Amino acid sequence: MGRLLPHLEPAPDGAAALPLLIFAVTGMGGIGKTALAVEAAHQACAKGWFPGGTLFVDLRGYDDAPVTADQAVLALLDALGIRGPDLPQTTAHQYDTYRKLLAERQDRTLLILDNSSDPSQFLPLLPGTDHHRVLITSRDRPDSIPVRLIDLETLAPDDSAALVTRALHNADERDDRPSREQDALRELTSLCGHLPLALQIAAAMLRRRRHRGIASLVTEIKEAGDPTAVLDNGSRGTDLYGRSLVLRPVLETSYRRLPPDQARLLRLLALAPGTETGTEAVAALADLDVQAALGLLEDLAATHLVTPVQGCEGSASGVRWRLHDLVRAFGVGVVAGDAGFREEGEAARDRVLEFYCRWANAADGRLRWLPGKAEPERFADRAQALEWLDGERAGLVAAVQWAGEERYADAAVRLASCLAVYLDWRRSFDDLITVGRAAREAAHRAGDRLAEGSAWNNLGSALRQAGRAEEAVDAHTRARDLHRAAGDHHGEGMAWNNLGSALWQAGRAEEAVDAHTHARDLHRAAGDHHREGTVWNNLGAALRQTGRVGEAVEAYGKALEIFREFEDWYGAGQTLRNLALAHEVAHRPSDARACYLQAADAYTRANAPDRATQARIWAEEQD
Repeated sequence: MGRLLPHLEPAPDGAAALPLLIFAVTGMGGIGKTALAVEAAHQACAKGWFPGGTLFVDLRGYDDAPVTADQAVLALLDALGIRGPDLPQTTAHQYDTYRKLLAERQDRTLLILDNSSDPSQFLPLLPGTDHHRVLITSRDRPDSIPVRLIDLETLAPDDSAALVTRALHNADERDDRPSREQDALRELTSLCGHLPLALQIAAAMLRRRRHRGIASLVTEIKEAGDPTAVLDNGSRGTDLYGRSLVLRPVLETSYRRLPPDQARLLRLLALAPGTETGTEAVAALADLDVQAALGLLEDLAATHLVTPVQGCEGSASGVRWRLHDLVRAFGVGVVAGDAGFREEGEAARDRVLEFYCRWANAADGRLRWLPGKAEPERFADRAQALEWLDGERAGLVAAVQWAGEERYADAAVRLASCLAVYLDWRRSFDDLITVGRAAREAAHRAGDRLAEGSAWNNLGSALRQAGRAEEAVDAHTRARDLHRAAGDHHGEGMAWNNLGSALWQAGRAEEAVDAHTHARDLHRAAGDHHREGTVWNNLGAALRQTGRVGEAVEAYGKALEIFREFEDWYGAGQTLRNLALAHEVAHRPSDARACYLQAADAYTRANAPDRATQARIWAEEQD
């Protein structure tokens, strides 16, 4: 209201009149455009800004038979008192009379042209004077003409809860369900996507279910999987403007009006993993080049069926695209109801999953890259790889969960493996646990014991980082046994190393020393010198916990030597940090400070500025 109402205020006495201003309130169906326009009109008239009142016409732009401008002008003339024998016989004369009446009308008037789907519905109805104001509502953004746009978004969570609460209290002031079931109310508004129309329908259903709790409706919607089906099946009322409170037809009319290429993209975007999708991923989903996909997305954004979400400036992922939850549910339902659309959707999911696998593998390769190794494609440095992974993270994690479907299981397991280092780096342990479990279950179903062992290993690392050490011990033990049974000494060594770290965290330091020793011997026998360095670092931590600080310092020294040999500056930074901790235990603050400063330098060379900053802070604490 604050964005619209001030523009309706008349110019002060003596000031030049503003030119004709046309305001368009736009947004997806059910967002509350008409309610805003009508409320603005009420408030403006109450302030005396429009002594001529309001002229309102519902153009029904999204019905099967929209109101034409020629039909609307008849309704406007009737509202202005021209009817019966006074009504001109020809359309041209009707328009002339309408414009003449407005030009001669001294009392300032607000003209609301509601629910327009095309400029042809309202352009002939614009007054030929700057004395009056025009307010249009539309699901489509009228970019072809100069109008002042006010795009509506969904309500904030608090406002959504307030809308339902007010609707229930207005019907029965004794209705205390919102205060008694605050969590259920919040979940209900979330399931409604904070869309005013959906919230009104939910409130109407709750009014009829006076003796049932809010939680019962939440459960019904969640079990159905499609909020639109439940809300429309339970809807029987009308809104303040006499229109039926139904949700799915609102979405259907918007969908049916789309050109075929836009409709196809909307259906496919509803199948995308995650809540937001980058332009490149959308292009892969739809089997289009990026520019073609971008053009269609911009067209859909103009209809408010897709919302652009600006990424970080200069980001490789650029603009991202989001569907409202109810639009997504509608799109999924459209695909499910047509065999051809289902086949098209399955192929689209194959493409986007392969897109994610390719670039997640490249990004993971960059995060693991060491001098002397082959350069990964696309990402020039660690920062670029992290930027892409950050932008696509929600979609990547969601895509791994497609592992539950046989068609996508293999690719989803590969994708999970590519995310382990990144999610650990970002300390996103909940996501890492989700990814690890999905990959583990899919590999087990497929009988792929090596992949299952790797998944158990990654899951164990996530559990350990999340502070669930004993669960991590069990996971790494399972990984070790699977790799050993398969004769994979490399994987077995990694599992032993991680098992040692989990045992160390669980306070079982002596067992940890034994586990790291097994890992060291396996990596040494396999000639994997770099991973041997990782084990020496972890072995040092276990030795330090047992009180063998001298041995720990020696182990750290061996690890540091190997990491420097490989120019693994991040590994060197970790080792120097651990070495500083050993010096602290031995009450050697000056040596600890020197190690922290060296760690900061190593982290800087590894392009890990946050770690470098923390190491410098620790160094200062030694003074």
